Amino acid sequence: MEQKKFSDNVVLIEKYLRRVDWIIRKKGREILNDINITDPQFIALQHIINSNQLTIGELSQKMSLACSTITDLIDRMEKSGLVIREKDEQDKRVVRLVAQQKGHDIVNQVLEKRREYLAEKLSGLSEGDKDLLLKNLKYLYEVMTDETNRED
Repeated sequence: MEQKKFSDNVVLIEKYLRRVDWIIRKKGREILNDINITDPQFIALQHIINSNQLTIGELSQKMSLACSTITDLIDRMEKSGLVIREKDEQDKRVVRLVAQQKGHDIVNQVLEKRREYLAEKLSGLSEGDKDLLLKNLKYLYEVMTDETNRED
């Protein structure tokens, strides 16, 4: 008889993390449809806002998409008033992507709606249970990011 490689808890935790992620992404796409922005545009906006400014090459790396794909995406976002291209002050050859107020407003609106949805779904938990869930999710995130940030 073969010995189990993982405990039942590890198998179930992985399964439920995937399912929760899928549900949150699905809900996010529903919210984006109401706002008339695509999922890739929203992801790009988040990267640009979180990094303050990015080049097309940097955004391409973060999204794991070809520069030509990112250029087309940014062209559409620029026409919609979500971002602008700005020349770098120190090196005029470098073009940085900067989120416009409309882009910030959309990201804030989507995050607010996702948080409302999550708050509704967590309403059955006590504050202590929410604190415990947060503590454990934060721990998992930290050990995973430590692992991916290590240089060998």
